[in-house]
Amino acid sequence: MTALAEPTHEAETPPRAASPPRRTRPARRWPARIPLHLTLAVICAIWLVPLLGLLVSSFRPPYAISTTGWWAAFLTPGDFTLDNYVTVLTRNHLGRAFVNSLLITVPAVSLMTTFGAVAAFVFARMRFTGRHFTFSVVLALLVVPMQLALAPVLRLYNVTHLAGTFTGVWLVHCGFALPFAIYLLRGFMAGLPAELFEAAEMDGASPVQLFVRIALPLSRPALASFAIFQFLWVWNDLLVALIFLGGRPDVAPLTVAVSNLVNANTGQGWQLLTAAAFVSMACPLLIFLTLQRHFVRGLLAGAVK
Repeated sequence: MTALAEPTHEAETPPRAASPPRRTRPARRWPARIPLHLTLAVICAIWLVPLLGLLVSSFRPPYAISTTGWWAAFLTPGDFTLDNYVTVLTRNHLGRAFVNSLLITVPAVSLMTTFGAVAAFVFARMRFTGRHFTFSVVLALLVVPMQLALAPVLRLYNVTHLAGTFTGVWLVHCGFALPFAIYLLRGFMAGLPAELFEAAEMDGASPVQLFVRIALPLSRPALASFAIFQFLWVWNDLLVALIFLGGRPDVAPLTVAVSNLVNANTGQGWQLLTAAAFVSMACPLLIFLTLQRHFVRGLLAGAVK
């Protein structure tokens, strides 16, 4: 007997779904963007023209500044001189004031960033009684004007002999900046993945290890952006330095020293003020350009999940 072979049926493959057509990127409509670019160019020019005038005036002699506008310097290029910068850098204690600004800004920013990060981690990742109420009180301090507390703090400093010292200015800047630091960093740390902290806790990590090994490295963009912002703020501060330090050359920062260059009655020394302004903005401009990438990352952190 011969076995009849069963007919074999080839496996039918399902038809492939037609791939969706690729979307072609629309051509850029440059004519439609021309008004936008023109508007941005005009805004940039409005911001740059006063800066250009300040820069040109810093290289002009006193007589030329008092008789003609800064735009007239391009008609007589021989009027440019470096005497203003030489006078500013060699006299008026501006070199000492530059060092004083560093001694005020760097420790103050370090203190407010450190304490702000610790407090933000506590509010974001630790549970304790009254946490929400305490955080609400911290947020309420954001709306308290700084000028309201200057007189009481100055009286306290006179009693404790902190007036006229760098330590007193560090504490003032740190105290006024802490609410903003806690508010900014707490929102960033609260958005970190909770699974990382839970896994570390299961491995036996302490709260200090959670903060140092997980929260701080992941919060680096936010910490950098806050530190840059506060560095610019403290460096350009005049009110706090003038009230709590005074105008003594041994403790006066750049803002106080620059304000003393011009005679309030006669207005003489205006050309020195323009040169001193560019000397004072050199350090914060260098810091911002160096850490600009971290600043932008910190501002955009958490915008896209």
